[in-house]
Amino acid sequence: MQRKGVRRQQTAGEDVESALDELYTTPPPRFVARREELAAAAKADGRAEDARRIHAARRPSLAAWAANLLLRSEPRESRRFLELGQALREAYGGMDSAGVRELSVQRRRVVSELSRQAVRIALEAGHRLSGAVQQEVEATLHAVLADPAAADQWAGGRLESALVPPSQFATGTAATAGAPPEPPESSEPAGPKTEPPPARPKDDLAEQRRERQRRLARARTAAKEAEQRLRARRTARADADARLRQARGDHDQARQRVSDAERRLRQAREELQRAADTEREAEERSRAAAEAVVQAERETQEAADEVDRLSARTP
Repeated sequence: MQRKGVRRQQTAGEDVESALDELYTTPPPRFVARREELAAAAKADGRAEDARRIHAARRPSLAAWAANLLLRSEPRESRRFLELGQALREAYGGMDSAGVRELSVQRRRVVSELSRQAVRIALEAGHRLSGAVQQEVEATLHAVLADPAAADQWAGGRLESALVPPSQFATGTAATAGAPPEPPESSEPAGPKTEPPPARPKDDLAEQRRERQRRLARARTAAKEAEQRLRARRTARADADARLRQARGDHDQARQRVSDAERRLRQAREELQRAADTEREAEERSRAAAEAVVQAERETQEAADEVDRLSARTP
């Protein structure tokens, strides 16, 4: 009996999470009505706490809804985008300004591609995003790449408002993307001769530089792969659009052929009806003529009989 109770609790928990996931991908104009439906259903099932959670959900902005819909509609791309953000944040930890500029260009390109994909998905769901809303979607994606907290929020799929990217790329270290490169070691003497520093700090510095290069290489690879995937998706989308246009053309032609066939069928039925009417009229005339012939034959026979009778009386 206890196991059954646990199973019911788990099912109820899954129900409310699924309901909230659905709710945050529901277009904002229908959000409130759908929220009340889901809350009423949970309450009718005796899940008062689930109903309270559902009813407490706040309607997302159009940009937040588009970002949520992108996450749910493209789970693989979204997961890779989150991984790209992690790689970029690691690479930004202590990189030189040239590497930062290169990655900035790459991440802007990836965000632009993915935001266009979000616009397309929103349009397919029945909502055209304005230029201002598209900018909010792009800002949200920039925030996801730059800020691990923003990445966690988006990964939950229940954004209520657009995210704002930080002024500096979050790295989790003391160095930031805008920090100047470390100054080179001075070759001039600095006061009295002292013992040379141990070799270990120089080795540590070299290792740090190598680690930066490795992180930069990983970030470049991740950004390049993300761009390739997005290009592939756009190509697949273009192919699908071309097939859709061809299918619509074929459908229009088939519909036209059906319309022509139906028109010819109507004409044939009208001709058939006219032929049937003509046949019926001909049958009626033929029947009347037959009756007239019978009447004439009878009258002719009567006249002949009368002639014979009169002839027999004449001497």
